[in-house]
This record gives sequence, structure tokens and C-alpha cells, in this order.
Amino acid sequence: MDIFQGFRGNRNSNLLGGNFCCLDVFENKNKQALKLEQKVGKNMNVRVNAVTYEEETAKRAANLLFRVENIPFCRWHLKARVVMGTATFFDAFDALSLAFVLPVLVGLWNLSTWQVGALIAAGYLGQAIGALLFGWLAERYGRVPSVSTTVAIMSVMSIACAFAGNVQMLFILRFIQGIGVGGEVPVAASYINELSQAKGRGRFFILYELIFPLGLLAAAQLGSFIVPRFGWEYMFLAGGIPGLVVLLFMLRLPESPRWLVSKGRFIRAEKVIEGIEASTPQRTLDPARDKDEIDARIASLTQGLRNQSKGSWKELFSPFYRSRTLVVWVLWASSYFVANGINNWLPTLYKTVYNLPLQEALQMASLSNVLSACAVLVCALLVDRVGRRRWAIGCFLIGGSLLAVLAALGAESAVSVMILASSAYAIMGTATVLLYLYTPEIYPTRMRAIGTGLATSWLRVASAASPTIVGLVLTGQGVATVFMMFALVTVVGLIVARQMVETTNRALEEISP
Repeated sequence: MDIFQGFRGNRNSNLLGGNFCCLDVFENKNKQALKLEQKVGKNMNVRVNAVTYEEETAKRAANLLFRVENIPFCRWHLKARVVMGTATFFDAFDALSLAFVLPVLVGLWNLSTWQVGALIAAGYLGQAIGALLFGWLAERYGRVPSVSTTVAIMSVMSIACAFAGNVQMLFILRFIQGIGVGGEVPVAASYINELSQAKGRGRFFILYELIFPLGLLAAAQLGSFIVPRFGWEYMFLAGGIPGLVVLLFMLRLPESPRWLVSKGRFIRAEKVIEGIEASTPQRTLDPARDKDEIDARIASLTQGLRNQSKGSWKELFSPFYRSRTLVVWVLWASSYFVANGINNWLPTLYKTVYNLPLQEALQMASLSNVLSACAVLVCALLVDRVGRRRWAIGCFLIGGSLLAVLAALGAESAVSVMILASSAYAIMGTATVLLYLYTPEIYPTRMRAIGTGLATSWLRVASAASPTIVGLVLTGQGVATVFMMFALVTVVGLIVARQMVETTNRALEEISP
């Protein structure tokens, strides 16, 4: 308010001074020269006040951002992580539910391998659209409204899938559901990242992301129990109805303070930050003891904000961010081509290629998700020590090696597939979770959601292509060639992972100016 008062006061005093000058000017200059002089004076005064306003705005924004960064993880963060994590749980459940329904639908609707691949791809095509659409909406309207809309879409469509009477209707419903599923995770990832401080952010975030493989695990375990006993329809109901309950809690979440600051909504941001500060007396830096360091950090943030440009998707391809963007696109596509290709096809492979009974096939397929949950927990505990880059390189190297060994052995038995393919999936699963941590870190708040959404759209494209290609290769070349194809894709990911920027224990504003 003081800034604007100063602006008005300066402007009025300038105009007043101009009026006094008019007596002299009219004696020496004509009216046209007077108007020009007055116009120049006004423009100079406005420009000075605009610079002052921008400087004060940058200082206020920097102070708020520092306060966010200075609060250690506490029960406030835990509450936000649990609510958002529960939504992510059902996102994972809905994404995988079809895989445990398909072994029944193959016989019930006489589906070909091409139709199986198309049904799996339908959801991922919708997810590609959802990731782009809701990434853009989250930048414009906020993280919480956008992610709440995605949960509503995926939950309602999951219930609708239970009433699909044929393959065409299920294809359409899964496509629409995919729009919600695809939009939820990148926006939620941006939200959780923006609540985090630099120290321990990897552990905090991946413990949140652990809920995703747990959702996959729940889908696997419930699928092996529900589908043989109650029917495939109940699998979709189990994912849809609880999602609507979670939606009620999500609508009560506060908006991301970093997003509010980026939009200049300082009063709302202040209220959110005060709520976080009230939940714990602890601070990373003590205002009395560490005043010099605090001032230095705020000054650094102010300088960065002063030089900050307005966010646009085009900035993703600017000289500074171009290589980051291309690297994460390839990492998303290669890791998910392998992970989702394995996970979506395993139940059907056990049933159709290895001729296992339905319940045994579903139980063996669920093992991969048990291993994945354990691997992600290990990743959460170690990622801040190992580093993002080295962890990703290790995932592609070890996962690819296991798949190459399986292909060399000819994938002759269900047991060899269960051990090697499930282990490779678990390892690659940590890479996919790592990318949800890493991608929001390498972009600034002004384009974090759209950058993450655009990157995750490549996982949707790869996940849509992978099941279809697996169906074609399986029919023409056999199951061993399928696993060799996966091994070759990991080589691409391994080469690109070496170009990652290390972000461990660095503030978001430091990583991405």
C-alpha cells in the first residue's frame, strides 16, 4: 500500500511542479513544446516509480520464498503429503486396474492381441492429453483446483468403466479416464516439490511417491482376489468410489505458496506460510543467530527474481533449458516404455503364453509390484546420498542387464520371467519415481507444472506405444524378442542419463533461475 501511495504522491508532485513551470515556459516556448516536455516528465516519473515497485515486489517475494525454504519438514507437510498421496494411490490403482481385468475380458469378449494392446494404449493416449492440458491449467489457475478436477474425472470414469458392455465402450471410457489419470501425477508432483525445502527433499518427495507403487501393488493384490471371485466390474468400482471420498479432502488443501508468490498473490501466500510456520517452532536458520546468512540468501533470491522472465512454454526450449528438456523427455519415454510394457503385459503373458490358471497368473504378476514397492523405499532412503544422476544411471544399467539375460535364456519358463522381469521392473520403477522428483526440480515455478506435464506426456506416448508394439512383436517374433527389445531401450536411457544435472540438496530457485 505504501508503494502505491508513494507512486501517487510522486506523480501528483510532478504534475504540480509542471504547472508552476508553465508560467516560464509559455514565455519562451510554444504550446507544442510544452506538451512534449510535460509528456517526457510524466514518463520518466512513471518509469522511476515502476522500477521502485518492481524492486519492492522482488524483495517481498524473496522474503516469502525464504520463509518457505526455512521451515523444516513437519506435521503440516505430512498432512499435505498424505492427502495428495492418497489421490496418487488411486491414480496408480486406476492406471493398472485394466491389466488385471484383461485376462478375463480376453476370453469373455474374444479379444485379439491387437485389441488387448489397443485397450491398454487407450488409457495412455488420454493420459498424454491430460498431462499437457492440466499442466497448462495448473500454471494458470493453481495446483489444487487442477489436481482436484483430475481426481474427479478419473474416479467418475472408473465407476463408468464397470458398466461398459463391449470393447468399444471400454476403449472410450478408459481414454476419458486417462485424461484425469495423466493430469493428476505431474500437478501433484509439482505441488509436493514446491512445499519442500532443499535439504532432504529427495527423501521427502520419494516417500510421497512411494504411494504410487503401493497403489500398483494394491491393484495387483485386490485384482487377484476380486476378479476371480466377484467379477471384473468390481475392480473398477474399487478404484472409483474411494477416489470421490479423497476428492473432498483435496478441496480443503491450501494452494502452493510458491505458485501464489509467482502470481503476485502475496496476501494469500502469507496466510499459507503463516499456517506452516504455526505448525512448528523449528527453523533451519535462526533469525537471531544466522542473520547474516539469512540476509545473503534473501538478497540472492531477490536478484534471481529481479532477472526472472515471464513464464512461457517456449522457455522450455531456450538455450538454458533446452538440453534439460530433451534429456528428461528421453528419460521419461525410455523408462516407461520398459516399465509399463512389462507391468501391463505380465498378467496376460502368464495366462496366454505360459498357460497358467487365472488366479496363479494374477498372483505371479503381483510379485513385480511387491518388489517395486520395496525398491522405491530403498530409493527414498538413499537417493539424497547417492544423487539423482548416479541413481538413474544405475537403474538403466542393472535393469537392462537383467532383461538382456532373460532374453538370452529365451524366456522359456514363467519362473525365469517372474524372477528376472519382475526384478528389472522393480529397478526401473525407481527410475520412474525418481523422474517425478527430478523433473519439477529442473524448472522454475513459473513453468514447473507445464514443464513437468509436457515431460510426462512422453511417458504416456511411450506407455501407449509399448503395449501395442509388444502385441505385434509377441505375435511375430516370440516372447524372448520382447524382452530383448526392452533391454535395447534401456541402453538409450543409460546414454542420456549421463547428461542429467545433479540437483541433490540444492534449493529450487538455485537450480532453476
